[in-house]
Amino acid sequence: MPAARSGGALTAARSSGEGAPEAGQRRGSTGAPLPFGNLPEDLVEMRVKEGSKIRNLMGFALGRMEQEGTRQMVFTGSGRATTKTITCVEIMKRRVAGLHQITRLRYRSPRGLREPPGGDHPKDVPAICILLSKEPLDPHESGYQPPDAGDRLWDAEVGDGGAPSTPRGVKRSLGCGSEELGSRRKSGPPPPSPPR
Repeated sequence: MPAARSGGALTAARSSGEGAPEAGQRRGSTGAPLPFGNLPEDLVEMRVKEGSKIRNLMGFALGRMEQEGTRQMVFTGSGRATTKTITCVEIMKRRVAGLHQITRLRYRSPRGLREPPGGDHPKDVPAICILLSKEPLDPHESGYQPPDAGDRLWDAEVGDGGAPSTPRGVKRSLGCGSEELGSRRKSGPPPPSPPR
């Protein structure tokens, strides 16, 4: 079960508290079981590290996801790479329409990392696994997100006339006393012009 190389690699640590994978559950390229069941054999696993370049990760991932045979992809990252992993997934969802998502959070024991001075054992680090699929997934599964339906956020702000309800360039009031500040600025003398 070789996994695709992405230019970044997750540290070779097993998930804490996890035993053998369940039936139908695959192991990722790090040896730890992926927290999703019934994954295809040709699954692409994108391992994100803290030093991975988003441009490199996304170039490979977008190329593979746009291929006809690729139906699912998993992004994994832990520790400081967690936010970078989420960023890659959000970019992928904007570029490839109709992707279903299931997110799993867990903690990994940082085996293989350097021991800190003083002999203290490092604490478990957070890890994230995100499954993206072109095919529909179970909407009742924990962590499921349906495909983005476009600009729903912006549609909610559009008024009856089709224009945004808040005109561009007009600032909203800040509340208590902000009207007084604005009126003082307008009624005062104009600011001095810069010397020439």
